[in-house]
Amino acid sequence: MTNLGDLEIFAKVVSTGSMSLAGRMLGFSPAVVSKRIKRLEDRLGTRLLQRTTRQISLTEAGQGFYDRVLGILAGLEEAEFYISGRSAQMHGTLKISAPTSFGRMHIAPHLKAFMHAHPDLAINLVLADEFSDIVGGGFDLAIRIAELTDSSLVARRLASVRRLLCASPDYLSAHGEPRTIDDLKNHRCLPAHNGDTWRLNGPDGPLSLRPDGMLITNSSEVIREAVIAGLGIALRSTWDIGDELRAGRLVQVLPAYEGSHNVALSAVYPSRQFLPAKVRLFIDYLTELYGPVPYWERS
Repeated sequence: MTNLGDLEIFAKVVSTGSMSLAGRMLGFSPAVVSKRIKRLEDRLGTRLLQRTTRQISLTEAGQGFYDRVLGILAGLEEAEFYISGRSAQMHGTLKISAPTSFGRMHIAPHLKAFMHAHPDLAINLVLADEFSDIVGGGFDLAIRIAELTDSSLVARRLASVRRLLCASPDYLSAHGEPRTIDDLKNHRCLPAHNGDTWRLNGPDGPLSLRPDGMLITNSSEVIREAVIAGLGIALRSTWDIGDELRAGRLVQVLPAYEGSHNVALSAVYPSRQFLPAKVRLFIDYLTELYGPVPYWERS
């Protein structure tokens, strides 16, 4: 009978495209990984992987075998998930990538309840404004706020995202309020990154504009503080500035225009077929936490 560990190693090599990376993630040296793959191929009597100096790819037989191996591994995971009763102890580490502001405001405060329910499951939460390489970085999942286009990853929508044009009362008092979208050309705008395009939905449908920014930064949190301080007009998400809008520290401008409705909050992970129970549990937790109407949208 084929060793189950060999199947796990094979699946990890395919998903990462690298024996060395698969080895690091599983705690084996590249030599051990190579030996285990060869042992698997010898037992099956067929070559599963085509190896070159630059890449690893599946043979035709390897592709069919890989599809079935994923089913086996997913079935085992599902069996363990069933026995756990969704509340028994999860073990290991769940490594998550998330945007800096969103992770600080809407993930970190809610970790206590999840970790209390699963005290043997460690959380490694990595916050960054740039997209992380999920596979290369060894992440179990990533939380992303974007229009997702990478078809090699699986995305589950967690919540809608509303983005509004806003400014502080002090800024509007000093510079006036824009009445049309063309008026933005005469205002100080604060794109999240200098040169970023604002994709908006307006009365006449989608449109794009590239505002000139006086402030250059790679930090979304700096832009947030800048718009609150009265430095200009910004396009911000309601999850980010909802409290400031309710308190009157920020005011929506040009309310007929909002950010593209294609942007959403999503959980992204490498494979639909082999989804570890710990990942499923966390995604389900966030889905229930945010709900059909996210709490930051409720008055």
